[in-house]
Amino acid sequence: MSHVFNVTASVLGQPWQWRGGIVPGSGAADGIDDLVEQLFRARGAAPIDLDRLRSAKLRDWLPDPSIFRDMDPAAARIAAAIRAAEPVVVFGDYDVDGATSAALLIRLIRDCGGIASAYIPDRLLEGYGPSPAAMIALAGAGATLIVTVDCGTQGYDALAAARAAGVEVIVVDHHQASTALPPALVVNPNRLDEGEGAAFGHLAAVGMAFIVAVAVVRTLRAGGWFTERTAPNLLDLLDLVALGTVADVVPLTGLNRAFVAQGLKVMAARRNLGLAALSAVAGIERAPLARDLGFALGPRINAGGRVGKSDLGVRLLTTLDPGEAADLAAELDRLNVERRAIEAAVTDEAALLTERTGNAAVAVIASGGWHPGVIGIVASRLKDKLRRPVIVIALEAGPDGGMIGKGSGRSVPGVDLGGAVLAAKDMGLLIAGGGHAMAAGLTIDAARIDELAVFLDERLGGDVGRSSARAALFVDAALSPRGVCIELTELLDAAGPYGQGWPAPRVASGPWRVAKVDIVGDNHVRAILTGGDGARIKAMAFRSGDTPLGLALASAAGRWCFVSGRVQRDDWGRTPCAELHLDDLAWVD
Repeated sequence: MSHVFNVTASVLGQPWQWRGGIVPGSGAADGIDDLVEQLFRARGAAPIDLDRLRSAKLRDWLPDPSIFRDMDPAAARIAAAIRAAEPVVVFGDYDVDGATSAALLIRLIRDCGGIASAYIPDRLLEGYGPSPAAMIALAGAGATLIVTVDCGTQGYDALAAARAAGVEVIVVDHHQASTALPPALVVNPNRLDEGEGAAFGHLAAVGMAFIVAVAVVRTLRAGGWFTERTAPNLLDLLDLVALGTVADVVPLTGLNRAFVAQGLKVMAARRNLGLAALSAVAGIERAPLARDLGFALGPRINAGGRVGKSDLGVRLLTTLDPGEAADLAAELDRLNVERRAIEAAVTDEAALLTERTGNAAVAVIASGGWHPGVIGIVASRLKDKLRRPVIVIALEAGPDGGMIGKGSGRSVPGVDLGGAVLAAKDMGLLIAGGGHAMAAGLTIDAARIDELAVFLDERLGGDVGRSSARAALFVDAALSPRGVCIELTELLDAAGPYGQGWPAPRVASGPWRVAKVDIVGDNHVRAILTGGDGARIKAMAFRSGDTPLGLALASAAGRWCFVSGRVQRDDWGRTPCAELHLDDLAWVD
């Protein structure tokens, strides 16, 4: 296999290989005639899909809602509630996918003339998903129809309690299911008995909520509901779909790419008052990019559920009051600052504990005193550092005096952590648990944590080993120093949006001479690079001051190297320019 710039072992010890095995300039025989098509093919796109990938139009990817099991009766029941002015309670999760899913259905029901409200459980007091106590309380308050979003597939006891209390429940979810389903209508592409709809198992819950919205409007229209009232414009809801899809880190392939591409256009118009206010406090004045959803807006929505009030996100995304939107956005921004401080402290402590996990396939670490609201982010940070799955467990006293652990895990490509957690639950190792391939949550008796670690090591060891063996830095283009320019960023954007499963392009460039290196901000390494062709560029290695990459840069002044990373647009100066966000470097022999 040919290596980019002949790099077989970088400063991080990895080879630089062409993504998808496709070498630039070798595509004449298979139809690759420009960089955009090269990017598509390197990400596994079939030639037949190239045209619709370029346009990313919703109509080219959206399925008939009726292909999903329980979709038609679910849509009919929600439509009946709208026509009868029967209040609908939308029960959501406290993360971004849950908040956007709940907001989407609430806005849809209200825009159709119905009545809807939200119930978001408190992360610390109630935990994830519906509980029997919550269902009984909602029934006592008069609820007759509850729609759970981004949760409910594993809510057997809770949904049985709802049925016993005379409440109907519809589950709109995307998490992996067991053979048995709870007593409810379950709209979930990851049902084990799903047919044609299983092809959409990569959707976030908010994507499924949008398809439910399409089915509800179709049902109402067929019944003449819009004869004397205006039907809602469903495309106006795509900003919520884009936000939830990116923030939930589901693959940005197929329909998800269309959701995000079109949703970004809707978001740019700033018709949703809450999202407009959140963009303002986040300092996003230009048209939003996919990375803004994941790194600026998503964390602020999440902050409410992590360290504040769990319903702040839904309230922000559904409000029609500009003043309330501004107040809620400011509060979420404040909570996000608090969340970051808590997260940094837990990350430092957890990183030390990972050293005790040795060569285990999955690093399972636990401690008391950790805030449950940040353990998912900490797991993600450590997974990136260790390059293997990580589960972070916060311990607390249980009702019987024993210790109970609330855990969150993040995985690496090719390792189905959610399936393993579900298997552990089915074996009785967990009190509760579930998730999807790349992320999972669980509740466990502290005395069984070591047993869980052994189970995961045995179940996932082979997959983790194969994932590690395939580890390499995958590159899309090799450029001279002058080739890294602002025009390149615009060309690369044409193949977006980028995210999980559709990675942002990585370029390799050089040779560059390291002219200057310093540490800025939160342990970021900044370097000024100059090329023999007269090019000059700023390069950043984020949170890398004490990593092998950062240490190599720190001693690189005056040396020549090849670098690899993402080319980003820098708008801070008077004239926009390109900058490099570094992933790796290799010395010039």
